[in-house]
Amino acid sequence: MTSSELETSPLDTARRLAEDGDLEGAAAILAELAADPDGPDRAQAAVGLAVVLEERGDVEGARAAARTALATGHPEFAAQAACHLAQGFEREGRAEQARGAWQAVLGVGTPAYVPLAHLALARLATEAEDYDEAESALRSAVEGGGGELHAHATQQLADLLLERGEPGAAAEVLLDALETAPGDSVARLRVQLGIAHLELACAEFAQAVDDGGDAATSGLAIELLARTLPLRGRLDDADRVWAYGLDHEDEALATEVRLRHGRGT
Repeated sequence: MTSSELETSPLDTARRLAEDGDLEGAAAILAELAADPDGPDRAQAAVGLAVVLEERGDVEGARAAARTALATGHPEFAAQAACHLAQGFEREGRAEQARGAWQAVLGVGTPAYVPLAHLALARLATEAEDYDEAESALRSAVEGGGGELHAHATQQLADLLLERGEPGAAAEVLLDALETAPGDSVARLRVQLGIAHLELACAEFAQAVDDGGDAATSGLAIELLARTLPLRGRLDDADRVWAYGLDHEDEALATEVRLRHGRGT
């Protein structure tokens, strides 16, 4: 045995065996390390064991190893173990168990993993159609994230707010994000901000029509609304707006809308 082999740690040996395809050999070393309650490498070994066992198809064994790592409370490896558990449950469609595991990530509190957990909890809440919970989780992800993750969370939050009919709130979070967004995220955020502004414009045009101004103003509002809606893919709504104006009982308004509608054909 060479001096370099003597100096190789069991963790490194297990890693090398796993990379070489000897999963059984790696698992044996990692299991021994993970079984030592006082071992300095217990948490890391247990996470590695969970990965190796999952690759071998031993799902329950992998989960037991992940729970061992989670129980150590190690700021890095306990968080990794909880993520491992959560992702496995999600793949199996076990939403409640996945939610519990992501909550465990939050319980560990490692800053690098907390925003990821909030994003996952938002995803699960959206799938369950619990949009209040999804919004809360996304706002937490935005507050705790940085860089590309912050931009990603902001995009998801803005999308949700737009779906909920809150374009003003969507625009607000997007403007905040643009102040610190990494360069490769700026264009996507600006596009979303433009979409939010289109939704705001549609809301204002619709309100102007409801307010019942003079024929010229109402006709302009109807035209602008009808021509903006297709930009959001709402062609049927645009047709209804035109029909509302063209068939309006106020002949002056109907005439104004006919003039505006005709010039676009």
